[in-house]
Amino acid sequence: MAITPPQPLLSWNHDAQDLSRLTKQAIQVYTGTMDHVGALDPKDCNFQSLALESAHAQFTDLTEQLNFYQNVSPSQELRDASSEAESLVDDFKVEASMRLDVFTAKVQAEENIKKSGEWGGLSPEEKRLVERMVLDGKRVGLALPDEKRAELATLKKELSQVCSEFRKNCNEENGSISFTEEELKGVPDEELAAYTKSIEGDKVLYSASYKGPDVFSILGHAENPETRKKLSESFQSRLAVNVPLFPKAMELRRKIATLLGYNTWADYVTEIKMAKTGKAVEEFLNDLEERLKPVGMKDLEALLALKKREHEETGLPFDGKFYLWDNSYYNRKFIEQTLDLDGNIIKQYFPVSVVAPAVMSLYQNLFGLRFEELKDTSTWHSEVRVFAVWEKDSKDESGFIGYFYLDLYPRTGKISHNAVWPILSGYELPDKKRAYPLLAMAANLAKPTPERPALMRHHDVWTFFHEMGHIFHSLLSRTKFARFHGLNVTRDFEEAPSQMLENWCWEPKVLEKLSSHYETQKPLSPELIEKLLKTRYTNTGLFYLQQVFFAKFDLIVHTDPSMYSLADEHRKNDTGYIVHEDYTHLWNTLRKNIHLHEYDKETPGQAAFQQLLGGYDVGYYGYSDFLLMSMSIHPGPCSYTWSQVFAADMYETVFKPDPLSPGKGKRYRDIILYPGGSRDEMDFLREFLGRPPNNEAFLRQILGTA
Repeated sequence: MAITPPQPLLSWNHDAQDLSRLTKQAIQVYTGTMDHVGALDPKDCNFQSLALESAHAQFTDLTEQLNFYQNVSPSQELRDASSEAESLVDDFKVEASMRLDVFTAKVQAEENIKKSGEWGGLSPEEKRLVERMVLDGKRVGLALPDEKRAELATLKKELSQVCSEFRKNCNEENGSISFTEEELKGVPDEELAAYTKSIEGDKVLYSASYKGPDVFSILGHAENPETRKKLSESFQSRLAVNVPLFPKAMELRRKIATLLGYNTWADYVTEIKMAKTGKAVEEFLNDLEERLKPVGMKDLEALLALKKREHEETGLPFDGKFYLWDNSYYNRKFIEQTLDLDGNIIKQYFPVSVVAPAVMSLYQNLFGLRFEELKDTSTWHSEVRVFAVWEKDSKDESGFIGYFYLDLYPRTGKISHNAVWPILSGYELPDKKRAYPLLAMAANLAKPTPERPALMRHHDVWTFFHEMGHIFHSLLSRTKFARFHGLNVTRDFEEAPSQMLENWCWEPKVLEKLSSHYETQKPLSPELIEKLLKTRYTNTGLFYLQQVFFAKFDLIVHTDPSMYSLADEHRKNDTGYIVHEDYTHLWNTLRKNIHLHEYDKETPGQAAFQQLLGGYDVGYYGYSDFLLMSMSIHPGPCSYTWSQVFAADMYETVFKPDPLSPGKGKRYRDIILYPGGSRDEMDFLREFLGRPPNNEAFLRQILGTA
């Protein structure tokens, strides 16, 4: 007998007018709560009277759904309205964060709680909430004089508008590039069939988008280096419209950090992360670069030798250089020739229709869960699938955990990368009942063709594993406050739980379960699995140097440019300091110095670095993105270099001997996922590992000696 969930699904039938109306209504309601708190008599300020956390959770639950439309809705009108609604919310958040009366009430409440003796009766999570709410006010400048606070509010609103415009341009990017069939020689026929075909004069043209599958296909297979070069430079320049917005955001952040008393924006951001300071991030990246450079140079020598040999055999000119657009192509050929492994053969074993349910089955068994697919429900698009999640042996509604949506295929107007949105958080309601989490995954897997079903490369499987990890991090967290629920951990730990779970798609017994050839239904053979596993450690030096480049660019633009000397001499000012207003030049020179790849012309790749203006600023050392790495020679979903230290340690220490053990899955669920951000991450890592974490497993993993 089916059990009715205690919380209904959301409805997705909004129109553009609804988004504006409901956003303004949510702002009005939340403002009313803040007005009440701000007007409290100082003696009446206590833990109970400051009902801000509950009001904020309800505000976020509504506005997150409305803001989500801009990422996935097929309606341009709705996407525009969603973007405008998000701008309203961002502006309101700036104003709300600067409410001096509310901050004063928080400070007074903390003082009253401690003086009255109530502090000792609070739970650790409640104490953490009080401390964080007061710290929030200090970090937004509420301890500043009146005129400085006003200046800060103006700067933050301007920054919010710049970031919103930058993100909208990224989401709305819908460019394409056309090639003749001859130019695309080497690209598999089934992938050519997915491109838009047109006739121009006596030529047949194939139009490729800048979405992941198209970019990977051409960069990895087109035999003509001019084709790959043309795509690479065009891809890097696809968001040139954002070039003037990037320096505006950096300058505004510099001004804000100075006003708040921080040396750099990096120090401001990392204060509430595991890293604590920008200097700690710099030291981490410098150490990683130093360890990886010799390995990367060795990788490059092997790939360059392969390129030289091919150019000699085909009569192509060879200038002794290895370019950015050579990455994917020669890495694929290196794997095929060294390991006798063809990625196009491997993907025939991974139909989406097999992989998705197999991955979900694995997570169900590992964590003791049951999924129920819900049909005929309201969604934003007909391709979206909806699931309710229950405890495995649920007998009543007490076993309900939450919901998730899967939106797996690319389409016009949809985001071009892969991500999970926690649309609703889990938390305790005022009546002691629970609000349950609801999440959505938006991915861009290759669509089916008339000849074949939708197939996944192994890196698509890898990415799917990772994103599902985010879903379960949120679903299996159980905190009192939404502020600490699920993914609301420190940003440089946020990816570690999901990245730890990626390891399963490198386990032979798991690969066997996940694979089924779309024609024969046979799983990957032990021989193919062995070859596939070896690719994990192929050219990892260059791969991780690329991640160091992304992370160092992120750090440099948010710190003191005089610390670095990567620009040409003529770009120095009178003091000898480097002038980094030319971020395109910095992007290209830094990439060449760290990633070791040449280029012909400078392209504005920073204009597509959406994470830096989307909440992950000074965060790439612990975060990286699928689309940014579509230029990678070793394209996985993410590298997360900081958090990967913890991910590798957790997996090797606890799971490696028996990766499918439900007992270990429950322990991971209870210690790592359950607390969300309600505890210090280092505390529950020590508890899970039985010791402080270290980087030994990480180094063994990335250097291929695990």
